[in-house]
Amino acid sequence: MRDPGATHEVTNQVPPLEDFNAFLHDAALGEAIAREGGGWAHGRLVELGEWVASGRTQDLARLANTCTPVLKTHDRYGNRIDEVEFHPSYHELLGKAIAENIHALPFAEPREGAFVARAGLHFLFNFAEIGVLCPVTMTFAAVPTLRQQPEIAADWEPRILSDRYDPRFLPASVKTGATIGMAMTEKQGGSDVRSNTTRAVAIGAGGPGGEYLLTGHKWFCSAPMSDGFLTLANTDAGLSCFFVPRWTPDGERNVFLIQRLKDKLGNRSNASSEIEYRHTWARMVGEEGRGVKTIIEMVHHTRLDTAISAAGIMRNAVARAIHHARYRTAFQKKLVDQPAMRRVLADIALESEAATALAMRVARAFDEAARDGQAAAFSRIAVAIAKFWLCKRTPALVAEALEVHGGNGYVETGEMARLYREAPLNGIWEGTGTVMALDVLRAIAREPGALEAVMAELRLAEGTDPRFDAHIDRISGRIASRRFAEADARRIAEELAVGLQASLLIRAAPAFVADAFCATRLGEGAGLAFGLMPDGLDEAAIVERASVKLG
Repeated sequence: MRDPGATHEVTNQVPPLEDFNAFLHDAALGEAIAREGGGWAHGRLVELGEWVASGRTQDLARLANTCTPVLKTHDRYGNRIDEVEFHPSYHELLGKAIAENIHALPFAEPREGAFVARAGLHFLFNFAEIGVLCPVTMTFAAVPTLRQQPEIAADWEPRILSDRYDPRFLPASVKTGATIGMAMTEKQGGSDVRSNTTRAVAIGAGGPGGEYLLTGHKWFCSAPMSDGFLTLANTDAGLSCFFVPRWTPDGERNVFLIQRLKDKLGNRSNASSEIEYRHTWARMVGEEGRGVKTIIEMVHHTRLDTAISAAGIMRNAVARAIHHARYRTAFQKKLVDQPAMRRVLADIALESEAATALAMRVARAFDEAARDGQAAAFSRIAVAIAKFWLCKRTPALVAEALEVHGGNGYVETGEMARLYREAPLNGIWEGTGTVMALDVLRAIAREPGALEAVMAELRLAEGTDPRFDAHIDRISGRIASRRFAEADARRIAEELAVGLQASLLIRAAPAFVADAFCATRLGEGAGLAFGLMPDGLDEAAIVERASVKLG
């Protein structure tokens, strides 16, 4: 609009980062996918990379987070309905994720590298909208747990593996596809699920596959419009796992009372709720009294996704920060050409590439776990290591990337504010940082071969960099002296995570990336803030490698 009386004209503003290919402009991701065995999905990744970064998709994400879910507890006549209403943008985004098979790829198309290919698709979707990945992840992760009760899996798995999203609130038997949620947390326990008080009473003989009525309250239940839920409740034998459909087999609405939606910091497009069971119909999954052991397979897979998503969020933030710095001028220079700013950008780009490498390597372990005992052991401990460290680093990196934008990053009209609010979530969901660090110790103590598998992976890069070798020596010294006290859990998890990242980058990344990572993460006197890199590193090459180049 031309206004002759305007007091200013708009200059030095950055064009939106959209309408490019998020996969083709991510060298670290493309190389990691090919290296870890998912290269056969290149075409899919290119297609999704184009879609997630399109202007239209970015607008869908904005709408889904602005027009947030609304709880309808009753209909106009006063009947209890317990339904959540979503904006059409949410349905379109979730439908795209399911059409791409992000919710089921390794099970719907079992082949070598399927977990890695799916990890790449999941990673890219973080450039579109993060909220819909919650039901996608839970649906994906439910399959291994449901398979422990074959008759339930036989009934539900074909619906879960469908690539057709069906948002209608109808019995799953008449829908073209189904999504699965989970409800474990209770207000008095949080991560301590063994303190759950929900009760299950058998209808008839009970036992695995048997019918039960559940009564209790769940403090967090995300995506409550899913078609079924895995949950935990107590029988006389102890905490057990159950499957709760939203509709009973006779076509009636199950008693699934949505008491309220959580007013969350971020992840606002996704409905998280408190629910209540009142004689709610369910079927037992797995052995009675062994509910944690049964559902842990679901947790194992959801933790993989939190690590992948953390890496995806980091990449999104880094791409936006570098893009901003390449266009924005301050003090007669582009920001990217200012030495202090370039050093910060190089440092966060290093963090992002290391996160990508670790997430995709852990995904490969899931691919190999079924046929390789060492890979299975590695996956058990490495997923806890990756979730702990990547989720811990994400909020700090996103805050740094937001700061690059100055005030423009802090307003809700841009993407950085939303990304900042999303950043802490994966560190909480499916186990906080302390819980994950303690899981690393538990794997060392109880998982045969877990520590040996991690050390074998680390030693693949031994002898190539003295800083890395010194890091290996520190870890080996801890192992030799058995210094695995609970209070040291975070230190141990961090040392293993950074060691794994360094090993991967030394073996696979350009020399200037590996050298800079070792200098800043393993060298003496490494700083606690981003942008404290020593002199002599190829910062410009690191930034260039991580850049999105429009036009």
